[in-house]
Amino acid sequence: MMQQWDLARLNYEPMQANDIDEVLALEQTVYPYPWSRANFVDSLASGYQAWVLRDAGGDLMGYFLIMAIVDEAHLLNVAVSAERQRQGLGRLLLNQAVACSRGLGLESVLLEVRPSNSRALAIYQRYGFHEIGRRKAYYPAAGQQREDAIVMRFQL
Repeated sequence: MMQQWDLARLNYEPMQANDIDEVLALEQTVYPYPWSRANFVDSLASGYQAWVLRDAGGDLMGYFLIMAIVDEAHLLNVAVSAERQRQGLGRLLLNQAVACSRGLGLESVLLEVRPSNSRALAIYQRYGFHEIGRRKAYYPAAGQQREDAIVMRFQL
């Protein structure tokens, strides 16, 4: 069920070190190959744009991280909590990531997505991201296999 979210009623704020435990817990529930604690710690230490979205009660709904490189934003990670999926929050977080990237004066947003992640792929395509390439054997997969990454770009 799509829901219209009023960002003014949500708490959207920079990710802090004290958010990492909760972010990591969410990450581990929604991804088969989640980021490690060190990935999040290093991203914050590197000064990447990292934002969390919480409901009015303070519960973590989702987050994203962006690395700015020259004139391009690389959307490193974006997630919505399992119980909040299919409510339009993925699009809301993409809106925020795009706004953040524009605010940094960047020209495009780049991301990688697994071909098997059909829900995320559909969200990105509907949003206006276009496939620009593939990274062969980019992601770990079951049975010691590797899965390609679809590289997508959104022009700002």
